[in-house]
Amino acid sequence: MAGFKGVLVVLTVCVVCVLVECKYMVYNTSQGIVPGKINVHLVPHTHDDVGWLKTIEQYYVGSNNSIQGACVQNVLDSLIPALLADKNRKFVYVEQAFFQRWWRNQNEAMKNTVKMLVHSGQLELINGGMCMHDEAATHYIDMIDQTTLGHQFIKDFFNVTPRIGWQIDPFGHSAVQAYLLGAEVGFDALYFGRIDYQDRAKRRDEKKLEVIWQGSKSRGSSSQIFAGAFYAGNYEPPTGFHFEVNDDSPVVQDDMDLFDYNVHERVNDFVAAAFSQVNVTRSNHIMWTMGTDFKYQYAETWFQNMDKLIHYVNQDGRVNALYSTPSLYTDAKYALNESWPLKSDDYFPYADRINAYWTGYFTSRPAIKGYVRMMSGYYLAARQLEFFRGRNKAGPTTDSLADALAIAQHHDAVSGTEKQHVANDYAKRLSIGYKESEDVVAASFDCLTQSSLSSECKSPITNFNQCPLLNISYCPATEVDLSSGRKVAVLVYNSLGWKRTAVVRIPVINENLTVKDSTGKLIPSQIIPIVNASIAKRKFYTSAYVGESPSTTPQYWLTFTAAVPPLGFSTYVISSGKMAVSASIKPISYTFSGNQTGAIEIGSGNLKLIYSGDDGKLMQYINSRSSVNVSLEQLYSYYAGDNGSTDHQASGAYIFRPNGTFSIQPNGKIPLTVFRGLLYDEVHQMINSWIYQITRVYKEKEHAEVEFFVGPIPIDDGIGKEIVTQIKSKIGNNKTFYTDSNGRDFLERIRDYRTDWDLQVNQPVAGNYYPINLGIYIKDKSTEFSVLVDRSVGGASITDGEIEIMLHRRLLHDDGRGVDEALNETV
Repeated sequence: MAGFKGVLVVLTVCVVCVLVECKYMVYNTSQGIVPGKINVHLVPHTHDDVGWLKTIEQYYVGSNNSIQGACVQNVLDSLIPALLADKNRKFVYVEQAFFQRWWRNQNEAMKNTVKMLVHSGQLELINGGMCMHDEAATHYIDMIDQTTLGHQFIKDFFNVTPRIGWQIDPFGHSAVQAYLLGAEVGFDALYFGRIDYQDRAKRRDEKKLEVIWQGSKSRGSSSQIFAGAFYAGNYEPPTGFHFEVNDDSPVVQDDMDLFDYNVHERVNDFVAAAFSQVNVTRSNHIMWTMGTDFKYQYAETWFQNMDKLIHYVNQDGRVNALYSTPSLYTDAKYALNESWPLKSDDYFPYADRINAYWTGYFTSRPAIKGYVRMMSGYYLAARQLEFFRGRNKAGPTTDSLADALAIAQHHDAVSGTEKQHVANDYAKRLSIGYKESEDVVAASFDCLTQSSLSSECKSPITNFNQCPLLNISYCPATEVDLSSGRKVAVLVYNSLGWKRTAVVRIPVINENLTVKDSTGKLIPSQIIPIVNASIAKRKFYTSAYVGESPSTTPQYWLTFTAAVPPLGFSTYVISSGKMAVSASIKPISYTFSGNQTGAIEIGSGNLKLIYSGDDGKLMQYINSRSSVNVSLEQLYSYYAGDNGSTDHQASGAYIFRPNGTFSIQPNGKIPLTVFRGLLYDEVHQMINSWIYQITRVYKEKEHAEVEFFVGPIPIDDGIGKEIVTQIKSKIGNNKTFYTDSNGRDFLERIRDYRTDWDLQVNQPVAGNYYPINLGIYIKDKSTEFSVLVDRSVGGASITDGEIEIMLHRRLLHDDGRGVDEALNETV
């Protein structure tokens, strides 16, 4: 009986198909550009963060969906058949870190299909980097490296070169991005979404969202690129035109036999949105970014609705709709006889509304920012040594470090705007990449130091140990007892193209040591005791990172000056012995009760720092060679992070929203511990229980070096804090200061002023912060004062004569920009 019922059902269905006319609708999507009409370029795209709320792998495979329902693998899997269904459909894809993962898992038939789609122009790989890198907290070398990795893959497998810069999600845009990673990469145009809300409003009114951007004044017209900021300040479709399966926009329902037929309404909505946008555009061509974060997981829903819109809108005739790409849109703009406004400098800082300056992320997660910068320098050296020895495809290689560093440039990675578990994942990848590259470096040094000059290295002779944890005074290779006659050889490598002379510092057990170079010549050195504060940090962090307590405790820093040739190395031998050229230093402690007189002079060379004998504060900076003698004062303070109670805008991972400034050293009496040495003098200051500062003045250098230990920042009072140091002088900089752009050009900044519009000042501190990758300086007619940094931070000159650097942030409230987690950093 069950089988008989089944037959009856099939017969019934067949009868229905005979009695009702079956319809199959063919949509005309072949329309190109129509001169004289408003041309709406529909650009299907997805924006796939390589880590943010989930890790890069979780995003790719679609796991951990309780946080965010996103699966990039599904996007790419569903995209290909959707493109094959209609040759007029188009799509642009950006993040090579995801695309390359997907590509490696495809069979040859699928790879050939994708190549066909790329060469036909249906699938365009734009931007082309491993990620869409940040533009504030990235160094230009890292920007180049991550872009090169992606472009090389595209060239190798598709023999094409990306034409378009597509920086749609970074939180502000740099001048270096415009010319170095735009014009000089060979891009025809650069498009982005986020510019200041005041700037965008003025540009919309004056039809200046699209410009010719000259990123470098010194490079002139060669640095110019056509650039456009999106109409609505984001990279989404117009309201009502989101077509993911679970989106709430009305689909285009064109079957008159079904309820909710709405073609007329949807066409009118489309035309109205088009006219609204064209009113702020200098031509009859407008771009609609048809997609947003992790969309097209079921691509057919988007394309079905866009097919219908193109078909019915073009039947209506008031505007012309077409499938397009940023390249086709750019070609259309280039073909116009239109003049474009000129834009110079950059698009920093960025605010998306009043009291919401995205300048906190310039400093957010300073530890990972420092780790990225350190690994970047190491990667440069490791690549060179890998080349000198000869690349071993079987491994180890520098590839994993290259990949980890590339991913870390993402605008939710080095920016510090990711969830904590994702930040941990970035750091883990860097650590794994370092470990493999460490083996490359060791093998290369073993090869380079072998006496044989044959083209191939012999079997390993020397095991070269490296010390990545010198920042916590940990280096097992040098922490050996040399009193019994043992020796330690130290090899110092220079990855730059010019000779370098620098001071090397390593932890040791013995006090009486000598240093000799490779010829046996004695090298001046000095021994400084390791202070208790450093020993405590060493014990804690060594156990945390290595997994076991250190077996020895070094008592001293051994310091000597190394001179290293370009792209070369020098070797030094450390052994037991007390020589005249070596100096052991004992600390001198100064405590202040307010009745001392005189000054404390630090430095034995041209440069001297003068500290007050009354309260131990820095007073003066003297350079006898350049006749500089200026008063200087250094202070610590913190901004209380706003909790958002007044207008729902808190200070968080992205947003810097200060609610009052508070001094960290109210009594002003900070004891000094001073070490005076043959090579440099060192000043130790315990600012409070969680801020420790070391200042070094080298005999042969003309800059002071300042090292900070900041944190964990206390929150017992329930207030998040943003820690800054201010260095004050009497330089009359007249509201003007200079910050670098990605470690390259320096740009002029004027407090409470923007070149392109009349700034309404609602945040006088946060609105004047700028990203610093290399340095910041102020100057007047006679003096220039510079501060250089070892990682990306935020900084400003809030009052004349002063440079302010934000060092660390710990906040207790989310700032409402999607991460949904307070930046409660306990490091």
